[in-house]
Amino acid sequence: MFRAPFWRAVAALAVIVTSIILTFTMSPRLGLDLRGGTQLVFETKDSATVKADAAATDRAINVLRQRADALGVVDPTLVRSGERRIIVELPGVLDPAQAAEVIGRTAQLAFHPVLGAAEPGDKSAPRDENGVPYELGPAAITGDGVSDAVEQSDPQRGPGWWVSLEFRDAGAWQRLTGEAACRSQDDPRRRIAIVLDKEIISSPPMDASIACRTGIPGGRADITGSFSHEEARDLAVLIKGGALPVPLDLVEQRTVGPTLGAAAIEASAKAALAGLVLTAVFIVAVYRMAGLLSAIALLCYGLISYAALVAMGATFTLPGLAGFVLAIGMAIDANVLVFERAREEYGQAPGRGLRPALDRGFKNAWSAIADSNVTTLIAAGLLFWLASGPVKGFGVTLAVGVLASLVSAMLITRVLAHAVIDRVGPRLSGLGSPGAVRTWLTRRSPQLMKAGKVWLAIAAGVAAVAVAGLLVRGLNYGVEFTGGRLVEFATSRPLSADAAGQAVTRAGVPSAVVQATGDGVTVRAGRLGIDEVSRIEQALERQGGEVTKRREEFIGPSLGEELRRNALVALGVAVAMQLAYLAVRFRWTFGAAAVIALLVDVILVAGLFAWLGKPIDGVFLAAMLTIVGYSVNDKVVVFDRVRELWTARRGEPFAAAVNGAILQTMPRTVNTGLGALFILLALMAFGGDSLRDFAIALVTGIVAGTLSSAFVAGPTAILLGRFDRRPAPEPAKPRVSRPREGSGAVV
Repeated sequence: MFRAPFWRAVAALAVIVTSIILTFTMSPRLGLDLRGGTQLVFETKDSATVKADAAATDRAINVLRQRADALGVVDPTLVRSGERRIIVELPGVLDPAQAAEVIGRTAQLAFHPVLGAAEPGDKSAPRDENGVPYELGPAAITGDGVSDAVEQSDPQRGPGWWVSLEFRDAGAWQRLTGEAACRSQDDPRRRIAIVLDKEIISSPPMDASIACRTGIPGGRADITGSFSHEEARDLAVLIKGGALPVPLDLVEQRTVGPTLGAAAIEASAKAALAGLVLTAVFIVAVYRMAGLLSAIALLCYGLISYAALVAMGATFTLPGLAGFVLAIGMAIDANVLVFERAREEYGQAPGRGLRPALDRGFKNAWSAIADSNVTTLIAAGLLFWLASGPVKGFGVTLAVGVLASLVSAMLITRVLAHAVIDRVGPRLSGLGSPGAVRTWLTRRSPQLMKAGKVWLAIAAGVAAVAVAGLLVRGLNYGVEFTGGRLVEFATSRPLSADAAGQAVTRAGVPSAVVQATGDGVTVRAGRLGIDEVSRIEQALERQGGEVTKRREEFIGPSLGEELRRNALVALGVAVAMQLAYLAVRFRWTFGAAAVIALLVDVILVAGLFAWLGKPIDGVFLAAMLTIVGYSVNDKVVVFDRVRELWTARRGEPFAAAVNGAILQTMPRTVNTGLGALFILLALMAFGGDSLRDFAIALVTGIVAGTLSSAFVAGPTAILLGRFDRRPAPEPAKPRVSRPREGSGAVV
């Protein structure tokens, strides 16, 4: 009969082979922030006759899809979000004004008889293309009566373009034109008014050749005017696409140039490669052969994560790539936990050999690994459900990375280690010695918890400085949370912040927030229209040379308020869920101590960004939720060991168990933290401005989370323990299995 190691090897091989096949047979789906294009988010509104429910929104999507197809957009994506939101992705479309105008225009088309000329001072009367006001009769034909609309040109008819129409009801068109043909040549009533969105776009008179009551047969007509090709095409798209069933309000728009996306992919690839190399070198240096095997497993982790994301059809975004890179550093956590427990087991009973120590390391580390990964999955889930735009991709990538890291550490690393561990000596294996950090701690045995109140006082002081930053400087909310427009330009000549600000002021937007970094200028304002963006671009060209728009984001005020509210809800729910989870897994004092320390971590990061004036946006939210997951992860490992030592040493004070747990888990904490820091340093070096801020937040959070586990959570748990009179948990009773018949042995 095959044993468990055989089936683990088969499962590992199956996972790796499947991942290789998926990697080489499926192509990734890149988000617009990586391949370039425009994303529009519309919100349907109630009209006088139609309620904007899910059914009306779906009908609107069908109209928008026809318009996108008619524009020639390759592979457009249109999906409904909730009951009223429509997300439209237009790859390759880099003119957001034109895209929003053509895609989202209400397009209520109608053909009206002209009742006569209106008074020149009547401002309520619609005016034709020449500015002449007319009184119109009821609509004779609506946009639904048009079966086709095509832009056309003919050099024999002269320059310019027109739109040719075909009507479903040829009789209605013939009657309308026949009535108009009965009027004299100079009578305004001889005209037909073509009205689009309550504006007369054309009012052609009937030709003299058209007989009274006879009209134009055949159900065909041309809309003529001084149209360019683009104007004629856009008008034909609107008419052919039909009228929207409900009005649309543009609440969000993001545009990214293709060069910025290509640079982001290249930067993320460099960061991933650099981070992977640094992490592999570090873990091999610390754990020797075991570290080398885990580095191989890390490569498999990257393969599994990528294959899983491609198979799911997930969209790769810039924050998602950051999550993919970051998860490499987090993936070593499970390996470090296992190896440190294996070192402990081997140190207690070296005579048993390396394999039993390794097996017990996998077994004893599982509880902490499971708990810590659940907390990270909570953060990833909140990001997916409450974040907006590309940040959702970070939540998906983070969740997939957590699951893939479990497979790589608990399956692949275990299979590789079992295949090699009996063939090397204890020293080469990396598990036969406790390591430099553990040796130093064992020799010195510092009593950290004796100064527990001092640590809490220092933490309170640092937190007070952070709170002061929040009160004095406040948070610099980005466009995503305040609403408004953000535009990033690339200039051929570098501009200082003062020069860029003066150019923006001369363009008529003195209230805009202007930042200059190297060859780029970022302009952000609550009220920044398309015309102002054009003027700013022209003003920058006079000082910065050739100017290219890298990206543009617009967030409506209602959506900005909603996203800001969702961010606060996400952080609040994250903390509450972590508290609930910890309270279930441990006793309430442990959970409360962990959450208090977690709040210190969050306040420190927020305070640092307040003092530095860094933007608070969706990427910052992703960083904060990742910090929440990482911080609780670290504290779960500590309290899992506290519970174990407290149970084993029931006669000792609780403070001694806390101190011992901190010292025993510190090698894991240091090694895991360094692994994550290598990745973050790579992101800071290669990831660009937005990911650099993301990395700064995470570096701060990881350092704060590591320190708070020992110097805030530990002393707080001791203080709260005075209010919990329950004794230490009973040790688990050893299992004694009955001997199988004929075996004659008790195991």
